Amino acid sequence: MTSLQEMRWQMFEQESTSISMPMLVMLLSWLTALFINFGLLAPSNGTAIATLLVSALSVSGAIFLIVGLYTPYQGIIWLSSAPFRAALSQLGN
Repeated sequence: MTSLQEMRWQMFEQESTSISMPMLVMLLSWLTALFINFGLLAPSNGTAIATLLVSALSVSGAIFLIVGLYTPYQGIIWLSSAPFRAALSQLGN
């Protein structure tokens, strides 16, 4: 039973799912069209340019976080596996 639990935790830690590539492509193409449209139709003044820049940074940060959440044990934002290992050692006793 202990080895079965260890194997289950190991499979949980090694599981890696990735974001759907068609969804990511559609999201990026939609956002590209939106920002191109805004960039072409907005007046060229400081406020419009600053708004476009802040919006682009916000959207790219959100996409970065979404993609980063699919790999929780690696990357810039990561979860420690120490709590899982501590729980596993308690289950083994």
